Amino acid sequence: MLTKNIANLTNICTFEPYFTKTMKITILDGNMNGGSNDYSLFMDNLIPLLRKENTVEVFPLHAMDLKYCNGCWSCWWKTPGECAQKDDAEQIFRAYMHSDFVLFASPLIAGFTSSALKKITDRLILLLHPYIQMDVGESHHHKRYDHYPDFGLLLQQEADTDEQDIAIINDIYDRLSLNFHTHRRFTRFVENTHLEELAYETCHI
Repeated sequence: MLTKNIANLTNICTFEPYFTKTMKITILDGNMNGGSNDYSLFMDNLIPLLRKENTVEVFPLHAMDLKYCNGCWSCWWKTPGECAQKDDAEQIFRAYMHSDFVLFASPLIAGFTSSALKKITDRLILLLHPYIQMDVGESHHHKRYDHYPDFGLLLQQEADTDEQDIAIINDIYDRLSLNFHTHRRFTRFVENTHLEELAYETCHI
């Protein structure tokens, strides 16, 4: 199926253009295996396709110096909006906030996204205020900035991935979208997603 999806790239020039405007797209790639596999092949073909009409910045998280959040809350109280950990996360924070769309991408490991993607997702909390407001009967953080990008999920399933695994992942990222006053636009899977369809969906938010 993946080979068939890749082969469809040759037909792109015959389709109506995918892109209605130039977008800034950030891809947070949680792949922990830098070698050749179906996930890597999919990403290697998706990224050039998205770059045809857009500015795309890809962060290979496994290759970056990214520390875990230590819960010190300095980003809220001591240096608002700035993490006390000095590593490569700062460039991700900036790219995230300057994006029109963010793609969280990862193979599933033990039923969830990779530790690399979870690590940076947790640290995005500094992009919000510590102050709380009520929203649809729930308490959520105030915005630090006026606008946050919508996002999507691209996952590679494991052999034993089931509906409950996917429901948990979607629920957690839906909670993220509520906190960030934005939307999870889709969850797609490497195994059954056509590249051109994903590109179209990413660029028509």
